[in-house]
Amino acid sequence: MKGIWYWPTNEKDQTKVLREIHASEPILAALTALSKSKDGLSNSQLDTTTVSFSQWNCRPAIDQLLALGFIEYKNELFGEAGRYTLTELGKNILGILTGQPRQSPVTQTPPKTI
Repeated sequence: MKGIWYWPTNEKDQTKVLREIHASEPILAALTALSKSKDGLSNSQLDTTTVSFSQWNCRPAIDQLLALGFIEYKNELFGEAGRYTLTELGKNILGILTGQPRQSPVTQTPPKTI
């Protein structure tokens, strides 16, 4: 499947991925929409906010952002819709793409296993 699926450790490769993200309207639209939401967005809210009005258009962008580690999905209890939220890495990347200063180094550490 074609797309952006991992965040490289090499700075040169990171720059290349950032260019690809900047050129991808659905990915950039999803990142921007999530940055404006304090509590995150559900599937339908994200779909409506990005004005794609088709889960077929929105879903590949979400899958790539999840794979890159820029967003995370939080399940809600008691039947409420789960929500996507930006991770710290995603917030830093969005700052770089929009021209805001970088808050902290862009590194991704693997989750700790318990």
